[in-house]
Parts: sequence; C-alpha cells; structure tokens
Amino acid sequence: MKFLAFAALAAAVVSSFPAPELPAGIPRSLSEFKEKHPYTAKRSSQCRKTVTIRASRTDTDDVADDFLRGLKQANNGGTLYLPKGKTFVIGKPLDLTFLNDVQVHLEGEIKFTNDTAYWQKHAFAHPFQNSLMFWKWGGKNIKIYGNGVLNGNGQRWWNEFAGLEILDPSNTYLRPILFYAENATGIEIEGIHFKDSPCWTTFFVTSKHISFKDVACTAESNNATALPKNSDFFDSLNVEHVSVERVWVNIGDDCFSPKSNATDLYVNTMYCNGTHGQSMGSIGQYAGEKSFIRDVVIENLWMLNGQHGARLKSWAGPNVGYGFIDNVTFRNFWNANNEYSAFLDSCYFNINATTCSAYPSQVNISNVNFENFSGYTSGKYGRAVARLTCSPNAVCENIKFKNFNVTSPCGGDPVVICDGISGDLGVPCVNSTSLEAKAALKDKCKTAMATLPKPTPWL
Repeated sequence: MKFLAFAALAAAVVSSFPAPELPAGIPRSLSEFKEKHPYTAKRSSQCRKTVTIRASRTDTDDVADDFLRGLKQANNGGTLYLPKGKTFVIGKPLDLTFLNDVQVHLEGEIKFTNDTAYWQKHAFAHPFQNSLMFWKWGGKNIKIYGNGVLNGNGQRWWNEFAGLEILDPSNTYLRPILFYAENATGIEIEGIHFKDSPCWTTFFVTSKHISFKDVACTAESNNATALPKNSDFFDSLNVEHVSVERVWVNIGDDCFSPKSNATDLYVNTMYCNGTHGQSMGSIGQYAGEKSFIRDVVIENLWMLNGQHGARLKSWAGPNVGYGFIDNVTFRNFWNANNEYSAFLDSCYFNINATTCSAYPSQVNISNVNFENFSGYTSGKYGRAVARLTCSPNAVCENIKFKNFNVTSPCGGDPVVICDGISGDLGVPCVNSTSLEAKAALKDKCKTAMATLPKPTPWL
C-alpha cells in the first residue's frame, strides 16, 4: 500500500507542482463517504424469524459454534441479528455453503482471531494462487447487511508477511481471505465495512448474481515497515452478473479485480485510494487454461494516490495460459497522483523484458473504451499519462480513447504510448521506441499526494 490512510495526506512530500484539489463534493474520509452515501438497514417486507446469538466476552472468546448454530436456525427464511456494540469472535473455519434464503443483519463486529499458525494449518484452501479462507459461504439468496464491521484482524498477518511475495512459488506463508463464497447464487452485501483483511478482501468462485451497495473496504497498517499487501477489494473466478455500487476503498492492491472467466460486470461510483487500479485480471496465468473477461462497464471512479487508474493485465512467461478480454468500458475516471491513468500490461507478473519477449502473453484484447478521463498523473513516468502494450502473440484491436484529458505534473504536452495496438485509438499515440516517447518518459517529476477539498455541500 502506497499510503496508510487518507489521514496521512497532510504528510505528503511537497513538490514544485501544487496538486489541484479534488472536485467539489468528493468525500475526504470514510465518515464523509458514509455521510454522502448513507446506508439505512431496511426491514424486510416479509415476516422473518429473527435469531440472536451470544456475543464474545473477550478477544479470544470464540463464538464460531454459536454463529454456525444461529445461521442454521435462521436458514430458510430467517435473519441472524448481530447488534451494535457487540463483537463476535470467530476462531475456527466455518463451512456455510448450505444456505438458502437467509439474511445476516450485522450492526456489531465480526472479528477473526489472529492466531496465524492455527489458521495456516486449518483454514479452507483453494488452488487458485494458493488461497486460504477463514470460512466458506454458499447457497442461494443470501443477504448480509447493516452498518457493522467484518474485521480480518490483519496487522499480525502483515507484520509476519513483510518482505514476502504472494505469487512467489517458494512462499509458504499463506494468508486467509476475509470473505469467500463458492457456488452462490444471489448474494447481496450492503452497508458493511470490510476491515483489515490479511489478504484479498473478497473472493467469489463459481457464483452469479453478486451485488455490493454502500460498502467500505479499508486496510490500514500501524506499522510503516509492514503495510497491507494483496488486500484487493474484489477478486473472482468463474462469475457472472456482478454489480458494485457506491464503495469506498483504501487498501494496498487492486480496487476491483475480476480474474479468470468473468461476464457481465457493472461498477458505478467508487473512491479508491492507494490502490493498483480498476484491474481486468490478471488472466492467463495457468498453463493450458483458457480464461476470459467480457462485458464490463466501470464508471464514475475517483482514483487517488495509487499505481494506475484503469488497468488490464495478462500473464507472460513460460507455462502460461491464453484467453481474451473483450468489451470493457472505463468511463468517467478522475485521476489524482496515479502512475498511468490507463495501462495495458502484457508482461505480468514481475518478469523482465527478455523473458517476456521469449514467452509473450497469449491474451487478446478487444473492444476497450477509455471515456471521459481527467485529472493528473504522479509524474513517475514523466509526461507519459497512459501506456498500452500488446503482446506480439496476441491481437489488440478496437481500443478507443474518447474525451481523454489527463495531464502530467511535469508540464508540457501529455503523451500516450502504445505498442502493437491495431487501428486508430482516437488520440495521438507514439511507439515506446520513438524519440517523443523517450523524451516524455525521461521528463520525470514528483507531486504531492492528492489534496482533498475543503468541506463543501455535496453535489
């Protein structure tokens, strides 16, 4: 994570370029997000049985058995109610894949124990990127709502993971995902605050009709040498029909990141700080496997102090897979202090140019739109504000920029770099080997973290 929290903005390094303020009405903090997008839990129109369970007395008082019993009692038409001011500690893995027409009204806090040795031995596992999970949700018509907190208690995990890499084949320190669902149909999450996940925040597998509304996702370390890592807000494998509306994200990795085999995704209104961007993928990781992402609309985004704004990424290297990304629209993106506002990476993950050239990506990219982009980059890549690199083993076509008005703090004309892209992009685009591209990349500068607006009436 590039920055610990929005509260740290005041400590930004000053540069010769004064960062412009955010547009009026943009929340400056989680509390202001909640004020702008208030969530009020609504009672179901139908008469539902309400079940309550005992709360934990201490941070080690495990109520996992009570939670499981409560969900079984509420299943098939009831609601498990977890009241405000109460904490419910979960200290053992729970298989919740039996659910049908059940609701969880969370106003208090669900908190996982941080016994890292225990969870690494006993958590559920999934082979995709060696994932671990505290629990497994699944079934039909599941709703989790309220103003409560789902707390992964991640600080100890981040401390012990510091210096390691999740995708390193030799890594044996695995961290659990905060919320995992498999074989779920119709899962709604509203109002909840996902807090301090050890690894990915949510992961949905072989599921459909998934929706988020008015939720927050934060991962904020108290240790500057052990920042949150791989704490993506959303990850998926084999999903369709996903809707994400009004989300506040302050984490250390991808803001929204569907992976292999995702169809019909819609994102509207997200505020992302310190993230790696709105990312399609990565895909094409596993040898012999075909993977794809298609039919995606992501609009009304504020991307601050992160790596990239809109991002597409596919694996290269020996023993990778193949596939495609098709029909993706990124619309209405306001960038502030990101490296590239639009980025196509065909040399993922952490491989050098020589290896990428010898084993290029086999993921095709088509029908991608970057519409109504504004704001400014960080200056890390000079006057280059966007970069698209297509693999020589792939086809990248019908990629368009429209109303693209991102500037660089370095001054001068912003430059878009593209390699291997077929057709007219709608904006001037230069090859990375051109003198213009080299000059733009060389013209580096630094800017402050994005300054936030003075309080103003919301739009």
